[in-house]
Amino acid sequence: MEQIKIQGKVVAITGASSGIGEAIAKHLAKLGAKVVLGARRTDNLKTITGAIIAQGGQAVYKSLDVTDQQDVASFAKFATEQYGTLDVFINNAGLMPLSMINAYKIKEWHQMIDVNVKGVLHGIAAALPIFEAKDSGQFVNITSVGDRWVGPTSTVYSATKFAVRAISDGLRQEVSENIRVTLVAPGATQSELAETISDPELKKQAIEKFRINLLPAEAIARAVAYAIEQPADVDVNEIVVRPTAQKSF
Repeated sequence: MEQIKIQGKVVAITGASSGIGEAIAKHLAKLGAKVVLGARRTDNLKTITGAIIAQGGQAVYKSLDVTDQQDVASFAKFATEQYGTLDVFINNAGLMPLSMINAYKIKEWHQMIDVNVKGVLHGIAAALPIFEAKDSGQFVNITSVGDRWVGPTSTVYSATKFAVRAISDGLRQEVSENIRVTLVAPGATQSELAETISDPELKKQAIEKFRINLLPAEAIARAVAYAIEQPADVDVNEIVVRPTAQKSF
């Protein structure tokens, strides 16, 4: 089996302005990938891209709103224009505004569905034609251990992650045998996700109860790299990565 080298691969990453997305971009660039960063916070993207280039890596960035299908299509096209092809598309952008159902934060429910579910579908719709045209490529969808667990306050959030897990497995079965689909489900990881919780008391509780013993975001980046660098006939379908101390969910 021929080992796939990450060096030279063109990898597009959504939600790349901080946390897991930033860590993935930096790690893959160190391994020789040509990374394309997308997010709404272009100031952050500029800084991260500059840091990658300063360390000898190859990176470009583009403003991206994953809730806008045309914007995501333009992002994938931008990657091919910059580097001639697209090999891996990483759907990483996500929100986690936890709340009890009877708080009726309906706007936040819609935001999670738009970003966490529709955003992934937009990424698939943007990259799949490119992959099908050359009969190769890989999707990496970043979810959460919430894609297999639900508890009070996480009902809608977990529902969006359950959906992405289903989408990922269905996509895997529908595409060519030469297109790979990987789902990476992080446990408690250093990121800005908790900042999307609008209720101050709930945010405090979430940080105190769940945002402890956190994995560094680089741990998720290493998992992504592992899935990408497998031999061409190996499709790592799911990777669940938790802190060793995280036992309850």
